[in-house]
Amino acid sequence: MQHQPILVVDRATGETFEEAVLGEKWIRWAYQSASARPVEKLLFRSALVSRLMGAWFDSRLSRTKIARVVEELGIDMSEAAQPQDSFTCFNDFFIRHLKPEVRPYSDDPRDIVSPADGRVLVFPELAEDVFVPVKGHPMSVRSMLPGIADRFIGGALAIVRLCPADYHRYHFPADGRITDARDIDGALHSVNPIALGAGPDVFGENKRSWTLIETDTIGSYCFVEVGAFGVGSIVNTRTSGAARKMEEKGYFKFGGSTVVVVFEPGKVRFAEDLVENSGKGRETLIKLGQPLATAI
Repeated sequence: MQHQPILVVDRATGETFEEAVLGEKWIRWAYQSASARPVEKLLFRSALVSRLMGAWFDSRLSRTKIARVVEELGIDMSEAAQPQDSFTCFNDFFIRHLKPEVRPYSDDPRDIVSPADGRVLVFPELAEDVFVPVKGHPMSVRSMLPGIADRFIGGALAIVRLCPADYHRYHFPADGRITDARDIDGALHSVNPIALGAGPDVFGENKRSWTLIETDTIGSYCFVEVGAFGVGSIVNTRTSGAARKMEEKGYFKFGGSTVVVVFEPGKVRFAEDLVENSGKGRETLIKLGQPLATAI
């Protein structure tokens, strides 16, 4: 199997680095080897394996994995609200809270901020309903958001891909009011670019949840959480009423996961550095609360 590195632009320095992938050999075997095809249905189209993994990560036995993952992925635990030795299981560590001061943000209502820590790819203007993730195949807003996609055709879209090293809680990027929400059952393909290059429509096939939020500045936007292999669950802690910028919306349990924010046409302008990097097919390392876009 040919090694094709996943290259990401560090927003803080402007330099490009190769992403460290937890379980990379396993992911490459699962998606790039013909020998793995017989087990695809069990692994990615059934929730059984992910549920079993989730149960283990909720158990006290999984606590021993925390220190190794912190070291292997270089996680900065000084940002965490709790000390590393206080977590009772791996999932407690995985859904850790951060100290509020480590993620500053603009309170200008016209500024839209990143909803999560992760690697972001932006699409300033969709060609009809199509977007193409890094190393992936064309994906469809209509497939991702059946029944509500029409208002977003020709709009804008941002994908924030979370890795196991990241803070796994996600927040509202702008003020608004929740008007509708839905959970959609589905497969649990990996959201890693290695998997996307193999062809599964993770945004149209995977388990996901969407929330419509009406605003005074950018019309309505849709916030989508996409499940992935190993994700025990998508947990939305705010499902109705007012949605304040940077207020927690929910969290993912263990596994790589993705947040997608979809905007109506002509409502937002993405930050120039994100547009430039995305145009070159490069994701940008972004932090919760950093500038994502501004209202037009």
